[in-house]
Amino acid sequence: MPGMDFVLRTTPQETADIADARIGDLAHHLARHLRDDGAPAPAEDPAYALTVLHVLDQLQRATERLQRQAATDAARAGAGYPQIGAACDMTRQGARRRWPGLFHHSNERPTEHPTMTTPTRPFDVLLVEDDVADAMLIEEALSERGARNLVQVTDGVAALEHLRDPDAARPDLIVLDLNMPRMNGHELLKILKADEELQAIPVVVLTTSTAPDDVTGAYTSHANAYVNKPVNLAEFELAVQSIDAFYLDTATRARP
Repeated sequence: MPGMDFVLRTTPQETADIADARIGDLAHHLARHLRDDGAPAPAEDPAYALTVLHVLDQLQRATERLQRQAATDAARAGAGYPQIGAACDMTRQGARRRWPGLFHHSNERPTEHPTMTTPTRPFDVLLVEDDVADAMLIEEALSERGARNLVQVTDGVAALEHLRDPDAARPDLIVLDLNMPRMNGHELLKILKADEELQAIPVVVLTTSTAPDDVTGAYTSHANAYVNKPVNLAEFELAVQSIDAFYLDTATRARP
């Protein structure tokens, strides 16, 4: 995202050397502190070397906990997995594998999670998608577009429960998969477009199906758009961001 690059005055190797030196100093300081007398130990003392090893193990565990918290803080501030991965010299996919679930999803009930804070009202998006991996990719792509309150549900029944909840925000956009348990996307779409309270909400079908019957059926049920999920990761993210850009930034939405 613009403005999220960070600049270091050191090379990666220089940063590593500085970190090693500081962590080494800290480990020895803590090892001496943990000894009964607190005095420096002889270089050949195995007990002291084991104490240093114990301290380093605890520091590694602490670092992992703090890294997870820092990654969570970065996600809440609006960073996506690409920026979080770059901060740790790893790929977007590597960051996602290391810290899964920074963008929360639930199979139990829909949950709202604002991906970043802005002075204006964030857009509300209802994602009806039962594939956890695809849901994570969609949320990440949306988070890079700006402030989005994403609610994810895993089937049409849960989607209707959310949409008819008087305390839930009315979504600005519904992104709908077709193949889901209990109530599939075709069934849900027909109900949405026949409901006077819900029919004006834009619905974009985002699915792996390229079957002509699925495409025709979706448009016959008045889907606003039908988009195939690309296999390529970059193309998948671009497709989601294109949907977001048109329906949330370009198109004029009906007022509730």
